[in-house]
Amino acid sequence: MRRICLTLPTNRACAATIAATGAEAVHAAEHFDVEVHLLILDSCDSATYEEHRAAVRGLVPHPRVVVHHLDEDDQRDFLRRVIDRSGAAKPELLLRLMLPNAISYGACTNRAFLISFALGCESVHRRDSDSRYQVADGAWVFPIHQELGSLGLTAEEASRSVSETALAPENLPRRVSMVGSSFIGPPSVDIDEIAALDNDVYHDIVSLWAPLDHSPEQKRELVEESFRGAGQAEFEQDRTTLCLVDPMRVDMCNIAFQDVHRRVPLPPATDTIGSDYFLLHLVRHAGLPGVLHNRNIVNFHTAERRTDAGFLAYQTRFAKFLLSMLYHNAVYDALARAGDTLLDDGGQVRAAAVAGLVRQSTGLDPADNHERLRRLDTAYRVLGGRYATLADHLGARHHHLVEEARSDTEDFALLIEEWEPLVRAAARTPMRGSEGGGRR
Repeated sequence: MRRICLTLPTNRACAATIAATGAEAVHAAEHFDVEVHLLILDSCDSATYEEHRAAVRGLVPHPRVVVHHLDEDDQRDFLRRVIDRSGAAKPELLLRLMLPNAISYGACTNRAFLISFALGCESVHRRDSDSRYQVADGAWVFPIHQELGSLGLTAEEASRSVSETALAPENLPRRVSMVGSSFIGPPSVDIDEIAALDNDVYHDIVSLWAPLDHSPEQKRELVEESFRGAGQAEFEQDRTTLCLVDPMRVDMCNIAFQDVHRRVPLPPATDTIGSDYFLLHLVRHAGLPGVLHNRNIVNFHTAERRTDAGFLAYQTRFAKFLLSMLYHNAVYDALARAGDTLLDDGGQVRAAAVAGLVRQSTGLDPADNHERLRRLDTAYRVLGGRYATLADHLGARHHHLVEEARSDTEDFALLIEEWEPLVRAAARTPMRGSEGGGRR
């Protein structure tokens, strides 16, 4: 019987999502020969944490579902022991990259990766707290049903049970390292208000995540596809495609990894939307098989983003995403050129090769990022109102933001280089302080 980790990182109240994810864990245990470790990584305040404890206590018990509800103190204790055991030369820096004092989409998932190794799990299945499952014929549509049907099989084995295979014959002996789908509902990035105010400004802003020298047609196509997920089409019946999965067709609220997360972590950048999508690109460009399914999750936006403080924080995270793409776009292009030379003889990703490409990108001229911020400033001032306030906020931090995008990329290269010792250490480090842990 294999162990799997179904993880829900959260920094917001989400008792209903905890209950639903618990039901998905039970579904997996009842339909597959697995022991499910439901891992809730909780970065909420103490009152919200207590609400989540109550939600954990209310989960339906199952003999093959083990629940781990960890606050940040629990997570920090585990990370310190892992980092010390790894023999890292810069333990405090690594701890900061793994558990920063700010929001980091990549870091929270990296913590789930390391904890899953401590729990002896073969795969990690990630969900988000601002999403929920579709319902069809009165039952929740759980993505894990498709994830466990293919993950870890050779592509040739997986091809016997999918709806369609779109994979070159030379990739069939490789194992399926990723299974994913997308979302329906509002866009994944909360910027629809900009489109409603001025569609031309929306185009100008969203196109900034493309290389600045892309053609107008390339930028238009990118804008049309960006952040829309699977649109509004509700689930009717399963459709699965074995392929090299297009990162634009999956979302990190609806993803599962096997093997690849042992080799390369996610970027630990703070306050940066999209910092957790790197592995989607790596899997595709390295020629690792994946399965794309249509059990899309329902996305929703929290009210906090509509407050003045929440708006400023969220839109700053979006601006930092745009700046990060100077480096990520260069790395993605380099990964595409490298192709399956990124793999070793065993078909696994060569982490050193990836780290080298990431580190090489930090030498790029930051001029394009200065230009991105200038164009953002112009666009936000056209919109006026609180977008003008946002422009003032970003303008005051202009040079710091440009430098931070570069230093975030340096940190990522370092973390990739340290990842293998961390993984080995995590596999030998016992868990403790697991609130709500034990069989349920």
